[in-house]
Amino acid sequence: MTFQVAVAGASGYAGGELLRILAGHPDFEIRTVTAHQNAGQPLIAHQPHLRSLSHLTLVESTAENLSGHDVVFLALPHGKSGEIAAQLPADTLVVDCGADHRLESPESWAAFYGGEYFGSWAYGVPELPLGTAQDGFGKQRDALAGATRIAAPGCNASAVSLALAPGIAAGLIEEEDIVAVLAVGPSGAGKSLKPMYLASEILGSANPYAVGGTHRHIPEIQQNLRKAGAAHPTVSFTPVLVPMSRGILATSTARLKPGVTAEQVQQAWEAAYAGETFVQVLPAGTVPRTADVLGANTALIGVAVDHEAGRVVTVLALDNLYKGTAGAAIQSANIALGLDETAGLTVNGVAP
Repeated sequence: MTFQVAVAGASGYAGGELLRILAGHPDFEIRTVTAHQNAGQPLIAHQPHLRSLSHLTLVESTAENLSGHDVVFLALPHGKSGEIAAQLPADTLVVDCGADHRLESPESWAAFYGGEYFGSWAYGVPELPLGTAQDGFGKQRDALAGATRIAAPGCNASAVSLALAPGIAAGLIEEEDIVAVLAVGPSGAGKSLKPMYLASEILGSANPYAVGGTHRHIPEIQQNLRKAGAAHPTVSFTPVLVPMSRGILATSTARLKPGVTAEQVQQAWEAAYAGETFVQVLPAGTVPRTADVLGANTALIGVAVDHEAGRVVTVLALDNLYKGTAGAAIQSANIALGLDETAGLTVNGVAP
């Protein structure tokens, strides 16, 4: 069976990455692409690298244009996805790559986003550990099977969550005093024309933003760590824009519980992701680079113990547009539809 697909927000970075992956997917056929201010223009004018899709024309992002498909991917600014999704048929698989359906708490939504709260959907990070070691490490993919509404993750949030959830679930790290500093490429912010994203501002510089607990991915990280077994996790999160078009290098640390050894840490992380295709733990003493995961649905994690500080140090690399957004959305859609979870996705990056 071939599933008919529509992509809303197709002229943006996330929309373009969705289309690039979907173009090679064996079970999906791209039928409709939509945009807002670019409606009426050829898709190829905004995504010139998508040569196989040059026959497509952008139409207005309306529920009418998106209805009638088996699968709809929404790559829209927050506040827009919720409005359109509410008008789509209940039996359509809708995957929201924006923020509108990620948070389970209306209070967190009001504090970090504001505006209308649209409720939470099944969270699209299949590999996220759930529960505790005593429960046998459940995974978020169980909530995705058969789902018709899926919220793809925030790229920064999934990076920190995947990096630290094994330690929470295994009971090896404290849930308070978690610190994460991320080097991120500006493509994660979309194509918005703001001075801080201009090449003249970014090239040759590292630029922190959303400092002091204000970044919108913080409540999403806390929500994920609670799923892994934390009660009241506290996270100090600082993203830094660096001059690379795509990629995230997340360095996340947490206090170790007394008596925990480096061997226990390495074993716990390896056990949490044993058998996973797209989340891989590197051998002890090894850390990843963003260059190792560009163009792939792969997250690589290096784990170390800082004995003097009594902390675990994790370094996770992923491609924010692929594994951080579009790849996670398509992987989750595969699971929801009962397809091979890896269909259309690659673990191999691009080098140099």
